[in-house]
Amino acid sequence: MTAKRLVILPRAERDVRAAILHYRDEGGASLARRFVAELERCYQGISKHPGIGSPGFGVMLDIPGLRSAGLAHFPYLVFYLELPDQLDVWRVLHVRRDLPPMLRDTD
Repeated sequence: MTAKRLVILPRAERDVRAAILHYRDEGGASLARRFVAELERCYQGISKHPGIGSPGFGVMLDIPGLRSAGLAHFPYLVFYLELPDQLDVWRVLHVRRDLPPMLRDTD
């Protein structure tokens, strides 16, 4: 199977930037780099196997096709939609956030 192209939407880019800054400020550059490496592994996994993500939030919020995949060593979920020729990464959110309202906010 060919990997699908990932399109990181602006809101997800802002989420990632905020997480990197948090980890850099709280744990140093090394921790921030580990977060980025783990995020890249997650991106590669969903790109190759889009169906691995959980559809739970998509079902709960009535957003057809929305899936989430977790990072292995960080408490973050990557939310994405599979389209015919690409995956749109909607958000990258900490699991302790109030996720449903954040996912409904399509700004």
